[in-house]
Amino acid sequence: MQELTCFKAYDVRGQVPSELNEDVAYRIGRAYADVVKPGKVVVGYDIRLTSPAIKTALANGLLDAGVDVDDIGLCGTEQIYHATFSGGYDGGIAVTASHNPKDYNGMKFVREGSRPISGDTGLFDIKALAESQKFSPLADSRGTLSNVDMRTKYTEHLLSYIDVAKLKPLKVVVNAGNGGAGLAIDLLEAHLPIEFIKIHHEANGEFPNGVPNPLLEENRQSTIDAIKEHNADLGLAWDGDFDRCFFFDENARFIEGYYIVGMLASAFLADGCKSKIVHDPRLTWNTIELAQQSGGQAIQSKTGHAFIKERMREEDAIYGGEMSAHHYFRDFAYCDSGMIPWLLVIEQLSVSGKKMSEMVDERMAAYPVSGEINRTITDPAALLSAVEEKYAANALSVEHVDGLSVEYAQWRFNLRMSNTEPVVRLNVEARGDHQLMEEKRDELLALMK
Repeated sequence: MQELTCFKAYDVRGQVPSELNEDVAYRIGRAYADVVKPGKVVVGYDIRLTSPAIKTALANGLLDAGVDVDDIGLCGTEQIYHATFSGGYDGGIAVTASHNPKDYNGMKFVREGSRPISGDTGLFDIKALAESQKFSPLADSRGTLSNVDMRTKYTEHLLSYIDVAKLKPLKVVVNAGNGGAGLAIDLLEAHLPIEFIKIHHEANGEFPNGVPNPLLEENRQSTIDAIKEHNADLGLAWDGDFDRCFFFDENARFIEGYYIVGMLASAFLADGCKSKIVHDPRLTWNTIELAQQSGGQAIQSKTGHAFIKERMREEDAIYGGEMSAHHYFRDFAYCDSGMIPWLLVIEQLSVSGKKMSEMVDERMAAYPVSGEINRTITDPAALLSAVEEKYAANALSVEHVDGLSVEYAQWRFNLRMSNTEPVVRLNVEARGDHQLMEEKRDELLALMK
């Protein structure tokens, strides 16, 4: 029995056709049907050239198992989340590999209510069945396939997060990276008084301008150039399936996702709702302070969408944010969206009358950060142990919620092994002292050689 290496901790991702192909996709459909036991599932696919064929094979696996399938066509992952919870489906599957190279593809899975399916909630059961192929017998009657259009309902839901009447006619650069975000921007454009400057806008699975991943510095330059050329108020960029949204201010400066988490936490707590905000352990102080100032409560969760969503449900949190540019919303079935964040930000800019730089400068000065630094380490566990031994004795707190978090009065750091890549990730922040942050960053990096 051949192992399916395309199964990861949270989803399926692999090279096509060696790790993921139509045969594997069909088997995943059959296995999903056996594990989740749905009556009706919604499926969709991203802009990759291999996505339509993989989606069709996946759907055939579900149909042969007797599951009805509604196909919403070309979409972003969040459109599957929205369709699943708003349409009352028993599950949803997005065919996507997000920001992976163009010869990759994958899938993201949810149950009813858009609850995530990951390693500890059924994904590895699907993997085992897809490998063994010991499926239930074919259904007596094959499922029914329907094409459905959820775009209007999705657009209306996105617009429900803001008061369009409060928006000012801002000029916004939008860089879809030839991924799927342009399709969603076009749906929203008619409803907003925003002038969109569109670059790399057309969906193109050949990725002629590079893989859509704004975390790569070389992918930011086209957004930066367009902001300067058009004197824009804001710049936005997305990854391929647009579940992450990245911000640039009017000076074309890339804004770390950490500060956007604080902005959105403040936005949700502004009306005195005193709700809870969930955040990851990598960078925390700014989010905690802003939540407390607004009368809310910041709750720490292990990094990763499945953990954040689960904790948000437990706490009934109104919003959750990760510094990696994933933002989660209670009214979006606790799922992540790359469209809701920027809608909330342009409303904040419009209402406050401030520029984007003015919204974040104070927070960046109050809590300077290193940015996430990745290093390939031969023995990550030994590294974490050595770092803890060096820093724990005089620390105010040492936590192992996710990797190693060590806190002192004026600075803190988090060092963790990646859930998805063979690297160790370092984040350092300080209280109002950029030089201290840099000193401690370099000190830790010296240990990571």
